Amino acid sequence: MPSLNYKHLHYFWMVAKTGSIVRASEQLHLTPQTISGQLSLFEDVQGEALFRKSGRNLELTEAGRLVFSYAEDIFALGQELEEVLHHRPTARTVQLRVGVSDALPKTLAYRLLEPALKLPQTLRINCREGKLEILLADLATHKLDVVMSDSPMPTGANVRGYSHQLGECGISFFATRALMEQYPQTFPQNLDAAPFLLPGEDAAQRARLLHWFDDHGLHPRIAGEFDDSALMSAFGQAGAGIFAAPTVVADMVMRQYDVQLLGQTEEIREQFFAISVQRKLTHPAVLAISRAARSDLFAMDED
Repeated sequence: MPSLNYKHLHYFWMVAKTGSIVRASEQLHLTPQTISGQLSLFEDVQGEALFRKSGRNLELTEAGRLVFSYAEDIFALGQELEEVLHHRPTARTVQLRVGVSDALPKTLAYRLLEPALKLPQTLRINCREGKLEILLADLATHKLDVVMSDSPMPTGANVRGYSHQLGECGISFFATRALMEQYPQTFPQNLDAAPFLLPGEDAAQRARLLHWFDDHGLHPRIAGEFDDSALMSAFGQAGAGIFAAPTVVADMVMRQYDVQLLGQTEEIREQFFAISVQRKLTHPAVLAISRAARSDLFAMDED
C-alpha cells in the first residue's frame, strides 16, 4: 500500500474545514483545479470517496469523517511541534474532544468538565453539543473522545460503546420570585396549574417528570418544551414558567439565572454518564472527570 501523502492529506483537511474547494484554494493560495486534482488522487489512493456534494458545498462521507478525525490530530500535533521549536511553552498539550448531549443541563456539563481544567498538563478542550445519536456517530468514528449524557447507550444502537455512570441525584424546581408569589401553596401542590417548562423528548428527565406529576395528581400547564436545557433555563429566568434541574447544581442555577428554589424531590433520580468506545477509561482528562464526579460532585448529594 502506498505511504500516506501528507500534502494531499493537508489539502483534504482544508477542504473539509472550509466546506468547499474554492474556499480551501483561497486559503492555500492555489488554484481550485490544483486542489481538485490532488484531492482526486488522494481519494484514488484511499480507495473510497471522502466527500459528497451538498448543494454548492461538500460534506464528508463516513470514510471522510474518519480520515478528518485523524487529520485533526495530526495537524494539531504539527502546530504544537512548531510552537515547541520556537521556544514557546514546552508542556505537552492534552486534547479533549467531548460531545455534550443537548438534554444535559449546561451548568452540570461545566461542573462535570471542570476537573479536567485543573490537570497539570495544558488542556485544549473542544466541546460539541447535539443530539445523542449524532454525537455517538462521531464517537464511533473517533471524532470525539467521550460523550456526556443524561442517559446510557441506547439499546440497539449501531455504535460500539460503553456507558460509565458518573453519579445520580434528585431534582429541584425553580421559578422567579414573581412567579412563586402567584403559587403560594406548599410544594409540590404549588406546581398544580402553574406554567411549566418541560424538557424535550430526548431528555431522560421528561418521562420521569410526567410520571411523577401523575403519581401526585398534579396538572401543571405546559408553557413550553425545549430540546436545549440552556434555552429552557433562559425562559425560566424570564418568568415564562417553572423549570427543573439536577439538585447537585441547584445553587449554581439560582446564581446564574437569578431564580428561587421552589422545591426539591428525591423521588425522581437523574443519572449521568460518560460514554466512550473503550471498556475502561484511559484518557487522562476523562479519568479526572470520572473520579471527581464520583468522589466529589455526586458524593455531596449523598451526604
